[in-house]
Amino acid sequence: MNKKYSAITGRCFVNAPFDRLQKDLLGLFIDRRIQPEIGLEGGWFWDCSPDNFEKIALILQQQGLDCTLHAPFHDLAPGGFEPRVVALSREKLQRAFALIPIFRPKAIVCHLGFEANKHQARFDRWLETSLATWQPLIDLAASAGTRVHFENTYETGPMAHKRLLQELDGDNVGFCLDTGHLMAFANTGWQPWLDELEPWLGQLHLHDNDGLTDAHQAPGTGNFDFPSLFQHLNNNNLCPLITLEPHSEHDLQLSMQYLHSTGLLDLLPS
Repeated sequence: MNKKYSAITGRCFVNAPFDRLQKDLLGLFIDRRIQPEIGLEGGWFWDCSPDNFEKIALILQQQGLDCTLHAPFHDLAPGGFEPRVVALSREKLQRAFALIPIFRPKAIVCHLGFEANKHQARFDRWLETSLATWQPLIDLAASAGTRVHFENTYETGPMAHKRLLQELDGDNVGFCLDTGHLMAFANTGWQPWLDELEPWLGQLHLHDNDGLTDAHQAPGTGNFDFPSLFQHLNNNNLCPLITLEPHSEHDLQLSMQYLHSTGLLDLLPS
């Protein structure tokens, strides 16, 4: 990846599972001046020593590389109906938010865990439990100056995000628009989501697919309409944080090439 992409790496974060940073990615990120969005997903997270996190955080800070965090989400139910499952979910999320003072991230991205087929019939109960889960975590993040961004995943519309964000009503809470998830799970474009959630837009997760599977392809290799989204951001003077989510170094290269050739980032306010 040559120096012509430095303007892109300076404006974007790139997903990096923490265990991979430890094993083999840290040198790549340092050499190429890539800012990581550090993923905290996996069984290893329960047992990982604070020293491991402190070591990586110190290296990033010494290198002058900012970061974001991505909280755990697999098998978690922050708004669930089974108290023991909710308690375990909260414990794992609390472990993630406890890393905020160590990494000093620009934001931490979280998943609602809302699935209409499970939760819509008892939405008020889901919302009440969710609020009890997230409010103390948001307060913790606020004390460190970190924003909390809720990402769309399996939700088919913006209603759950909007209700939660309205109720939380915090200066440090926002919405993370995930373009690949819109295609694979919601089967919508970006417009219905920003119609409702634009006041909270704080971050973008950029990846692409054919609308059938969450393939995490590079932008421009699937069906998502990135030019119209970025033109909308330009027209409305919006400048969210941006994270690229490739699942291979090849797709990272293609992502950089696409953003460079299209100049989409130039549409955003400096």
